[in-house]
Amino acid sequence: MNQNIATTEHKKPEAGHILVIRLSAMGDVAMTVPVLRTFRAAYPDVKLTVLTRKFFAPIFSDIDNLEVYHADVDGNHKGILGLSRLANELKKQGIDAVADLHHVLRSNVLKTIFSLRGIKVVQVDKGRAEKKALTQSVNKVFEQLKTTHQRYADVFSALGYPIDLRHHKFPKKQPLSPNILSLAQNSTKKWLGIAPFAQYESKTYPLELMIKVIEELDKGDQYEMFLFGGGKRETDLLNNIDSKYKNVTNIAGKLSFEDELKLIGNLDAMLSMDSGNAHLAAMYGVPTITLWGVTHPFAGFMPFGQPMEHAILPNLAKYDQIPTSIYGNKFPPGYEKVMHTITPETVLEAINNL
Repeated sequence: MNQNIATTEHKKPEAGHILVIRLSAMGDVAMTVPVLRTFRAAYPDVKLTVLTRKFFAPIFSDIDNLEVYHADVDGNHKGILGLSRLANELKKQGIDAVADLHHVLRSNVLKTIFSLRGIKVVQVDKGRAEKKALTQSVNKVFEQLKTTHQRYADVFSALGYPIDLRHHKFPKKQPLSPNILSLAQNSTKKWLGIAPFAQYESKTYPLELMIKVIEELDKGDQYEMFLFGGGKRETDLLNNIDSKYKNVTNIAGKLSFEDELKLIGNLDAMLSMDSGNAHLAAMYGVPTITLWGVTHPFAGFMPFGQPMEHAILPNLAKYDQIPTSIYGNKFPPGYEKVMHTITPETVLEAINNL
């Protein structure tokens, strides 16, 4: 039987094994980690199984008594029959409650199957109505919404497992692998990660301005900069930057995802867009500066534990319709270059203040 997350009364928890569903995207998956760590500290005897894509499994490596079940949504678990097969596989794992932190078509199918089998399912409330009010151009309600992390925590509360994210503790830094040490060349400078790309151009800092930031930091000779990205185009661009500056190393395509996470967890700071790398850094407690375009932290996607002063915003007086969308995929004419109003000097000041 389904249970609405608005439930306020908590019965004694009965579940011994909770399935947590979050299939994508990388940033959203990373945002589950502080919540699951907090849950684990509060309920050490409850087993957690996270249903996600195989690639994301290393994100959960520091959480005890947690298993990752690979969702092969493009193969064996594709379509209605594939999802039915997946539900049968998960039922055999002894699942007795489900926390759906994704709430999309695929997880809705799984919810229906589990509910028919008497397994309690609670789905995340994405706050669609209030997010629509935040992003609309007319009668915009410009206010801070509940964070995504808290929305995830509310799901566990509705299952009967209240958690307080203020009790979250970050893990110890992981030892660096030989591959990472080889790339870092035993540098004793401050380690700064830079992730200059995002899914949409509307929330990507202009590359020519980012290069000015990198150039000034390189001149100062205080930072070892590691560039993060993926795909051939991004890798080629980052290799080009790498070749021009002595304190810059492009790690795209040079490390496994496991080693990328270890490197991120050992950074002194991260500079990122409103994108997945910001959430990966924040889940390790790394001070994370984020650059925002047509999106805004009020939508609830501020990296975990980061103060608002770490968010650098464009000129909101000039571009008063921001946020124009939650993900950066929608914006009115004339908003193509909002991030040009963030000067390299502003970014440099934020980094040096850390």
